[in-house]
Amino acid sequence: MNRRNTVLALLALGATSRIAGAQAATPVIGVLSTNASDAYGASMDAAFAQGLRESGVEVGRDVTLEYRRTNGKYDALPALAEEMVKRGVAVIFAASLPSALAVKAATSTIPVVFVMGADPVKLGVVASLPRPGGNITGISQLYGELGAKRLEMLRELVPGAKSVGVLSNPKNPNAKDHLDSLKSAAKAIGLPIEALNASSAADIEAAFAGMARHRINALVIADDPFFTTQREWIVALTGRHRLPTIHYTRAFVEIGGLVSYGSDARDNYRLAGGYAARMLRGAKPSDLPVLQPTKFELVVNLKTAKALKLKIPQTLLVRADRVIE
Repeated sequence: MNRRNTVLALLALGATSRIAGAQAATPVIGVLSTNASDAYGASMDAAFAQGLRESGVEVGRDVTLEYRRTNGKYDALPALAEEMVKRGVAVIFAASLPSALAVKAATSTIPVVFVMGADPVKLGVVASLPRPGGNITGISQLYGELGAKRLEMLRELVPGAKSVGVLSNPKNPNAKDHLDSLKSAAKAIGLPIEALNASSAADIEAAFAGMARHRINALVIADDPFFTTQREWIVALTGRHRLPTIHYTRAFVEIGGLVSYGSDARDNYRLAGGYAARMLRGAKPSDLPVLQPTKFELVVNLKTAKALKLKIPQTLLVRADRVIE
């Protein structure tokens, strides 16, 4: 073989190697999460990976997951979303409403699956539940829609309550809708309600001090990813102030909160993993309807009730999916 043919053969071999390498490259799912790197965050990560695995996609073998977490800090999300777009990930998993809004603003082409507690239609994330349109779809956890139900349960728990507080994060785009819904429900049953805002750990402590001044008898925690990252602090303060509280996810009750009612977050993340697997195989988000949960759980912590000297009504106990003793 002469020198010219040798050079051409080497160039062809190099090109073939590059093509083979590109074909063998493992796709990347970018996960934009407001969760912290803690036990709760790890359990949600595992549920998402389970959904992928159940759909035939194994993390590490078929796909790589790259996480960007903000630990409840919403201001960091837009830059991280832009970073994922520039990285050229195959799919983005937006693991909260604030994450989904940041990703929606950053790309109209990369397939996106979300999990959020708010109404994705009302907040402009999708066009409709059955026909999302665009490049984004996911799972609506219905946390906000269950606010009125939580208020009713809280009244069962503390029938003598004269005033109920709502801890809300004004930085969350769903805060106003959630509060409006709770206020309407409270008015319908003749129960005064007091909204207290918190967007930082210091705000949370100040809000609890305000509850004491306002003589709040019971508390609803509005669904918010930031509050999930602050759950240990919130549970500690509800205990310190001896305040019966209902939460939106069992993650609070598992560490000492009193009661929670909401959809199964782990199952919602599992469903999101299944959608992400379908997108990796070429499914268009616009063809995948927004899913709503079918699993809802009422969790009661009897140890906490005893510490609060509170008797849990039998009507709630018989409906509980899990009772912590």
